[in-house]
Amino acid sequence: MAGIVDLHLIGIGTGNPEHLTLAAIRAMNAADLILLPRKGEAKSDLIDLRRAICAEVLTGDTRVVEFDLPVRSTVPPYLDGVGEWHAAIAEVWSAQIDAYLPHGGVLALLVWGDPSLYDSTLRIAERLQRQGRALKVHVVPGITSIQVLTAAHGIALNTLAAPLTITTGRRLREEGWPQDAETLVVMLDGACAFAALPPEGLTIWWGAYLGMPQQCLIAGDLADVGAQIQRRRAELREEHGWIMDIYLLRRTV
Repeated sequence: MAGIVDLHLIGIGTGNPEHLTLAAIRAMNAADLILLPRKGEAKSDLIDLRRAICAEVLTGDTRVVEFDLPVRSTVPPYLDGVGEWHAAIAEVWSAQIDAYLPHGGVLALLVWGDPSLYDSTLRIAERLQRQGRALKVHVVPGITSIQVLTAAHGIALNTLAAPLTITTGRRLREEGWPQDAETLVVMLDGACAFAALPPEGLTIWWGAYLGMPQQCLIAGDLADVGAQIQRRRAELREEHGWIMDIYLLRRTV
């Protein structure tokens, strides 16, 4: 009978080892197994970053195993595709647990940013629990790309006593600017959704590869720098084969 697996979902920031908290380092070294997902050759830098983090902070005999991450369908409807993708990932996790922790133990997964913000690991773990897998889930919070973005630009996340909205590029494209929003943080935008907005009265703070050596920042009135961001983003994606970026938009009038 399979034993209980303590699953630690560890936020690792944006790829800079200096973003790791002491709690993250402790959890990594306490694990029996760390699983690292491979996302294909085009994103080989991402697995390299995780490898480098493990090499830098692991001091004991924690085993590190890599696996191929299933590819999400891009065929609509979106939520159906995500659900099928999560199910496929859950099957892969389950197979790795059976292979390497058949009698239970401590498993760790390294999560970009923080496991609670636009990440699937908590939902996939819950799916496995519903299927009867004996998992105890522990979350180690991490620095988010939002924090790194505002720090890099030296700005406050919100204006005085005002709320903010965090959304995705897909929703911004489909629904436009949220009603009554003053500050908007946009994540997971693969197609520069800001380009569809009327630019007047909007300021943008954009960043790519935040916290990494190739970090790139652009800020200014959206009307002035929007096209520049689109060009630079395309150049960086072509150069590296992948891109991770985020931006903050704020109404200024």
